[in-house]
Amino acid sequence: MRKRYAICGVSGRALGMFAKPILTLFSGSCELVGLLDPDPARFELFRERFPEQRGIATYGEAEFDRMVAETKPDVIIVAGRDDTHARYIIAALRHDLDVITEKPMVTTGKDSRSVLDAERVSKGKVTVTFNYRYAPIHTKIKEMVMEGKLGRITSIDLNWYLDTYHGSSYFKRWNRERELSGGLSIHKCTHHFDLVNWWIDQKPLEVFAYGALNYYGPEGEANPSRTDGRHCMTCDERDACDYYSRWNARSKHIRVPDDHLGSLEVGKAASFPYSGYRPDRCIFDSDIEIEDTYTATVKYDRGALLSYSVNFSLPYEGYRLAINGTKGRIETLEYHMPGRTPFPTPVQTIDYFPLFGSKETIHVVHREGGHGGGDPLLLEDLFMGESPRRPYRILSGAEDGAYSVATGEAVWRSAKENRPIEIAEVLGFKQAALAGRTGGGGNR
Repeated sequence: MRKRYAICGVSGRALGMFAKPILTLFSGSCELVGLLDPDPARFELFRERFPEQRGIATYGEAEFDRMVAETKPDVIIVAGRDDTHARYIIAALRHDLDVITEKPMVTTGKDSRSVLDAERVSKGKVTVTFNYRYAPIHTKIKEMVMEGKLGRITSIDLNWYLDTYHGSSYFKRWNRERELSGGLSIHKCTHHFDLVNWWIDQKPLEVFAYGALNYYGPEGEANPSRTDGRHCMTCDERDACDYYSRWNARSKHIRVPDDHLGSLEVGKAASFPYSGYRPDRCIFDSDIEIEDTYTATVKYDRGALLSYSVNFSLPYEGYRLAINGTKGRIETLEYHMPGRTPFPTPVQTIDYFPLFGSKETIHVVHREGGHGGGDPLLLEDLFMGESPRRPYRILSGAEDGAYSVATGEAVWRSAKENRPIEIAEVLGFKQAALAGRTGGGGNR
């Protein structure tokens, strides 16, 4: 029997990550039956990309109940703007439907609590698509921790770097509004916090952090002038903007640094495929209200301490990781997007240092596909069922999603309030009450 799916939020991610696989690779067991979005232009883009699927039913943002009644889906896929996630996750759970949601699960601890409460009384369950778990290098780290090669985990050092291409993209789009994204400590850093939570199988208790806006906004040192309301495609000062010039040629036609938008002509009003949305807002506008730099310390329930930093404007992209335990240490360095890195980059390996013994370098089989080869494996688990061959859970549930969001909220709240923030405070109940609250999750 084919499983029926409906998508809420017809984003570029929804089209490439979910609609296309359902309609092609997994079409034998999956069927796409409905699309919901506030913007009719997104339905037209879907029809252009999948012309043979023009008959799929479409619905406005307030027509969720009607969509469910008419299309009878088994699973709701939530892939729209982050602030819309909670609305459709909770609505689906009230209909006893399963949910697959993009990360972050929601944008606030309060909404995380609401999702957990809704799932607790529903027959449906929530799956959060933390695809970074699936990268082969990351599953190998998980296996090494589980095998006890490090002993009891004592501390983690994780430093994440986004280059000027990727980092600046968040400040051109809706992500720069905290109400819509929760800020980058939630929208982006949930990836990182979930990885650590999953690797060490511990739950975060308390966070202390600092944050700042160093590169973007009107005080950014690369700002050609303090002028609001500019757009990259029509800006008279784009040739004086280092961020624009680094990634765009001066020739007549360029590609906007945003996948799925295609080529747009410089000097003319940009013809974007969506209504009321432009991904080329100026990264130096004064209405930017989120941070681009964080450092944080996180305390875990079984004694581990995380030292974390993230920077959204650096010369290259990647991360440095070290995990320390009572029996040894592992280190790894990854360069993302080598094509955007202005120097040769080595293949990622893991260095293992036993507490008493010689160093061992571990080479991992690398896979093709997005997010370090993780996307294809995640899709198989989503649409074919989780592989029984793994000795650990990997699909993430609502509890995992809640912990990652709560950690991200604690980061920016700590930076704002200059005090430690307890995860239980963010989620609105005692820490002990969260464990075992939901049926989903891969950390148990």
